[in-house]
Formats: sequence, structure tokens, C-alpha cells
Amino acid sequence: MSEPSKPLVLLVDDTPANINLLVTLLEANYDLAIAVNGTEALAMVQETPPDLILLDVMMPDIDGYEVCRRLKENVATHRIPVIFLTARTDTEDIVRGFAVGGVDYVAKPFRPAELEARVRTHVQLQQLKNLLFMCSYCNKIRNGDAWESVPTFLKKNTGTDVSHGVCPTCFERTMRELRAANAGAKK
Repeated sequence: MSEPSKPLVLLVDDTPANINLLVTLLEANYDLAIAVNGTEALAMVQETPPDLILLDVMMPDIDGYEVCRRLKENVATHRIPVIFLTARTDTEDIVRGFAVGGVDYVAKPFRPAELEARVRTHVQLQQLKNLLFMCSYCNKIRNGDAWESVPTFLKKNTGTDVSHGVCPTCFERTMRELRAANAGAKK
């Protein structure tokens, strides 16, 4: 039996010492991917979307705010939570991080136990967001505050149209029920 996969966390920082510290702190509980700049991070996310991104703000090519903004405007990546890790601690910088779509903001130097708790919390929240809640009675799916039929949900969220049919098991069950009903009606 294979082990369940660990959540994937993308670490984005241009300072090797920061990456090494994050790897040491997180590798036991998470699969880790590493990008050393914003361009590399954006490419990696397109190929293998992580469960969470830890993102430095100050990087040489594209700063973290711009990386996050681009992630949030892309339908394929907009739901990935981003935690900013930065030495910038002015209120204006923190507010900007949230304004571009960050879910949390951790100042460097960070406290290891606090960062671990924040990562764990946001990964768990992401896992819950990825659940589809379906009504046990009518099979509608909860989409935010609304309940939608499966075909409507799929069309809105993936562009997929649903073609209806009957699987062999249901066909056989229905035929048995019809035969039994017909036999009972003839008596």
C-alpha cells in the first residue's frame, strides 16, 4: 500500500540561506519545490500547481507582489494560497500583500514554530476548499452559498458539458424493477 502524498509547497526566494532554512523546517511534512525567482515560480506553478506558495517579496526579476497578482488573475492558479515571507514590515507593504491576493504575511526573520503553524493552517484550509460538498439526497453540489446540479457546476467551473446515459448496473436494476412491476400488475 502506498503512502499518501504530502502536500506540495513551492518555496520562492532568491537567497539560498532562506531556502535552506525553509527546507530544513518543512521537508518532514511537505513535498517541496524551489524557485529562485518570480519567472521560474510562474512557470513551475503552470506545470505542477502546489498546495501552497511561500513567496519572497523582494526578488531581482519580478517582485513577489507581481507574481501573486499574476497568479490570482489566472483561472488555473487563482485558488493557490500565497504566504508572503519578507523583511518588509510596513503596514503599507502588508496591506499591499493582501490586496494582490496573499492569504498571510510573515516577517523575516520568522519564528519557525509560527511559520510551521501558518503553513499547516493554510494547507488544511486549501484541502477543505478543494472538497466538493454534495447533497446526499439530491446530488447537488455546493458552490459557495448556492447549490447547483452536477451538470451546471461542471459547465460553470470547467466548461464541460454532460451527456446523460445509463450505466449497465443501473440499466439492469431498472429492467428488473420493470419486470417485477409488470409481473405484479398481471396478477
